[in-house]
Amino acid sequence: MPDGSMHFPSLVLNADFRPLSYFPLSLWSWQDTIKAVCLDRVAVLSEYDMEVRSPSRSFRLPSVIALKEYVPTARRPAFTRFNVFLRDNFSCQYCHERFPTHELTFDHVIPRCRGGRTTWENVVTACGTCNLLKGSHMPAEIRMFPRRRPSQPSTWELQDNGRAFPPNYLHQSWRDYLYWDVELES
Repeated sequence: MPDGSMHFPSLVLNADFRPLSYFPLSLWSWQDTIKAVCLDRVAVLSEYDMEVRSPSRSFRLPSVIALKEYVPTARRPAFTRFNVFLRDNFSCQYCHERFPTHELTFDHVIPRCRGGRTTWENVVTACGTCNLLKGSHMPAEIRMFPRRRPSQPSTWELQDNGRAFPPNYLHQSWRDYLYWDVELES
């Protein structure tokens, strides 16, 4: 029996056979997957070579499943720090460098002390250095303009951006359902 819930994760697809999300990738533990199979909520599309057993049944662990009922995705993504970083491709909008998440912050293009609000249209990703340099200045005062004008992304745009950042582990059986240009593990 597998030890640990994510040693044999299942890629979860919506009823239209597209991943529920790319970033983070929609994965379920093998335990949640087996429960969904038993409740007839998913169709198994691919399996691992690993098997689990109960006193009365045995199951091959699913590696790819599809929901039997379509789950609509949100049309407007939530405004979160992570989604701002994802919209901006984890790049400082002032110096254009890419940084790990823990080195990023967000900047109010029109500073809050000058009436700027915390909205998709006024917040951009910034590295610590650029954020300190800009401070409470207006972009024109310090000649620091974001690479592109901030706007609210669609869920599709965030999913599309997420494809540029594949997770560390991708199983071979997921190849037909994911669209990354990377070498998949077997």
